[in-house]
Amino acid sequence: MASQSKAYSVLASSTLAFTICFTIWMMFGVIGIPIKTLLHLNETQFGLLTAMPVLTGSLIRVPLGIWTDKFGGRIVFFLLMLSTVFPIYMISYATQYWHFLVLGLFVGLAGGSFSVGTPYVARWFKKDRQGLAMGIFGAGNAGAAVNKFIAPVLIAAAGWTLVPKVYALMMLIAALIFWFFSATDPAHNIKSNVSFTAQLSMLKDPKVLRYCQYYSVVFGGYVGLSLWMVKYYVTEYGFDIKTAALLAACFSLPGGVLRALGGWMADKYGAYKVTWWVMWVCWVAFFLLSYPQTDFSIQTVSGMQSFHIGLTPVIFTCLLFVVGIAMAIGKASVFKFISNDYGQNIGAVSGIVGLAGGLGGFVLPILFGALVDITGVRSSCFMLLYGSTCVSLVWMHFQFRNEAMLAAQAARTLQTTRTPQVTRSVHAL
Repeated sequence: MASQSKAYSVLASSTLAFTICFTIWMMFGVIGIPIKTLLHLNETQFGLLTAMPVLTGSLIRVPLGIWTDKFGGRIVFFLLMLSTVFPIYMISYATQYWHFLVLGLFVGLAGGSFSVGTPYVARWFKKDRQGLAMGIFGAGNAGAAVNKFIAPVLIAAAGWTLVPKVYALMMLIAALIFWFFSATDPAHNIKSNVSFTAQLSMLKDPKVLRYCQYYSVVFGGYVGLSLWMVKYYVTEYGFDIKTAALLAACFSLPGGVLRALGGWMADKYGAYKVTWWVMWVCWVAFFLLSYPQTDFSIQTVSGMQSFHIGLTPVIFTCLLFVVGIAMAIGKASVFKFISNDYGQNIGAVSGIVGLAGGLGGFVLPILFGALVDITGVRSSCFMLLYGSTCVSLVWMHFQFRNEAMLAAQAARTLQTTRTPQVTRSVHAL
């Protein structure tokens, strides 16, 4: 009972810490809007600004996964959170574009907390409950929605410079709470001297590469849209920043808190079946979201007739809500794959897959901005996500079909080799 109580304490404190880390990791998705106006940035520059923390948070995941396996999640998580407090605070005093980019790199360290917390939490639970435990921890992704609730209020009260100051204090308090309510079990540490090169060599494994692709869609897409949707609502539908942030939270909130549901579903129905349906739901939703606002006229028997086709804010938000739910479930189901196939090396593999997802979250906002600058079509961001989801569906279909065929062939071969042995035994009797 004492061990179970300790496991629940670790899960609760880690989830709280990860929620704060994710909140701060996503801060430029809101404060970047007044900064864009202040510095007269174009769409591509805005995309780079919002994505800069995601870059560091992605690249640091690989070494953090190794250090977690080797030294334990508690000390790595705590030191990681402390290291971001000062850079977060200094954003309030930045005045040039490059200031924000450099400080964003340091703030981005908070995003690496996922690769620490996932193996740290998972090892406190039995294998049949790891999917749910990792899903509950991953619900800290809801920090993207927390940012949309807090930041606009602070901006309205005293300007965007208040946000980094408050967030720095939040990070410090969260780090202390985590330290006092978490625990260490030396038995969870893996005595290994795995090099970064050996870690990256895991990408040669087709399964790891496949999971990287899936995660770059469900997590990278979630991060990219979380950073982009507030500005999308402002520019596409003309909402003010507070209303836009509230509507964007309709995507970010379920995309985070329902990750625990995805862990439970993956435990019960299997990672493959759950991930397959997640991709299908996203594929259909992105197809609908991709359609731009369109006005056209046709010649009728009574003259010219004009039509308008486009998603209203209500329909758009409902579709985003569905995508958020699907991505939350998919983020958990992909990590269930890892738990099943790489239970003894979960920290290392989760670092690689998390890196792929994070890099997706870094590249997507930049591509979103570039596509808008090039095409002038705001919904082009959903066109890009539609294409990437299509790649995942095709890959899943052919890869798993081939694996099923090989497994069936191996079973037939095994049965064929056993049949003569049984026949000889009968004759001998």
